[in-house]
Amino acid sequence: MAAGACEAAHPPQKPRRNYYAYACGFLASMTSILSGYDIGVMSGAVIFIKKDLNITDVQVEIIAGVLQVYSLVGALAAGRTSDWLGRRYTIVLAGCIFFVGALVMGFASSYGWLMAGRFIAGVGVGYALMIGPVYTAELAPASSRGFLSSFPEVFINVGILLGYVSNFAFAKLPLRLGWRLMLGVGAIPSLIIAIAVLVMPESPRWLVMQGRMSDAKRVLERTSSSPQEAAVRLADIKSAAGVMEEGDSVVSVPKKHHGEGVWRELFIRPKPHVRRIMVATLGIHFFQQASGIDSVVLYSPRVFDKAGLNKSAALLATVAVGFTKTLFILVATFTLDKFGRRPLLLTSVGGMIVTLVGLGTGMTVVGHHSQKVEWAVGLSFASIMAYVAVFSIGMGPITWVYTSEIFPLRLRAQGASFGVVVNRMMSGAVAMTFLSLSNAITIGGAFFLYAGFAIAAWIFFFTLLPETKGKSLEETEALFGRKKDAVPALAAAAAPGELQMGAKKDVSTIPLEDGRV
Repeated sequence: MAAGACEAAHPPQKPRRNYYAYACGFLASMTSILSGYDIGVMSGAVIFIKKDLNITDVQVEIIAGVLQVYSLVGALAAGRTSDWLGRRYTIVLAGCIFFVGALVMGFASSYGWLMAGRFIAGVGVGYALMIGPVYTAELAPASSRGFLSSFPEVFINVGILLGYVSNFAFAKLPLRLGWRLMLGVGAIPSLIIAIAVLVMPESPRWLVMQGRMSDAKRVLERTSSSPQEAAVRLADIKSAAGVMEEGDSVVSVPKKHHGEGVWRELFIRPKPHVRRIMVATLGIHFFQQASGIDSVVLYSPRVFDKAGLNKSAALLATVAVGFTKTLFILVATFTLDKFGRRPLLLTSVGGMIVTLVGLGTGMTVVGHHSQKVEWAVGLSFASIMAYVAVFSIGMGPITWVYTSEIFPLRLRAQGASFGVVVNRMMSGAVAMTFLSLSNAITIGGAFFLYAGFAIAAWIFFFTLLPETKGKSLEETEALFGRKKDAVPALAAAAAPGELQMGAKKDVSTIPLEDGRV
């Protein structure tokens, strides 16, 4: 009775916010501006590129979507690079690569040089899309991981909006100068990001994998809400990494991990829970793009033009799309840790189905009438705005949040990179086929097709994706069927004298940074 009264008088307090962790997640996520800016700016720039370089519709599709295909190179390399160099320096590398690519595009004198710049920038985008969410998830406390891990999608949207604004700002310049400035100014944020990231700490989980326990402890103390939470997080990470301790002494840690053998564990001989994690990861990335978001974002000026708006009004309406997308991603950012991943994701995809059907209906009516049909134009515009809004409250951010938090520690970087590979493949496929698809089955038919993919996505998510809200990164494996064989972190922290054993028993002793082994 007394204990109950005490609990009523002193209810559990919410973990206090750690603004240092917020700042680090904010900076890391800014790398996603690079991808968003390119998508947004290219939607308007291709209009002027086509006219200046006298290229065909097929070449327009290629130049608009090929960066996403090129980004596969960066996404594949980023997993191994981040295991070798660390998460922080991989972010710096992403910014530097995109900087060079943006400059090449800005000074491109021909279609060939423009394609070369797209390749370099694409590699940088692949690096950025993979490493930002992984770094943020590994640094963030469980209580605010959804909030912090949704920042990459926030900055994708900020980048898209900046790209739209750049289109509108430079559209009235001379033809040969305008589109080159639109593409070239993307070098500015990439340079700022590369420099700013140098003040950030390294991921504590990567530090533990390298045997740098005291460095990891210092980072966790700075990014946790309390010393007790830092101790629990450190014990959890050590357990997942296979560190063995007795009392306050480290007995041994696994051999330094630089990503060796991960592909085999992911694809050739995966454990059952790893196989389920890979299916979830590849599926959510596939459906995020297969449901047509890049067609709406990249070709919205053309859609508005088909709906009867003039060029200036179409570009201005596109800015409104970018603003709406950015506004609603902020809604998701502040509600992910409150409502959870599944409710927002399923609500989002359900809304996408409805709005894609509305957009397909409106554009079909517009396409079958020679005169302007006001209600169909209004339905098309409203459906686009509603589509990007509902996409942004769930499907957009949760794809990156979810896949950054479900992998085991050793497999996280490279596993997440394969999700980005599928994401970029589908993004490129959608972007490079929309005009041809529209010519074959009409614009309305294309959006009905995307609605079909959204229906399949809802079924997939409802069936296969468990809730991860409030779980530590080390706990999420259990959601996919892994039976833990490690001492729970809380118990380990409460009983420091007991031997803490990780899941790996085959370990080799290496020296730690302070000379102990």
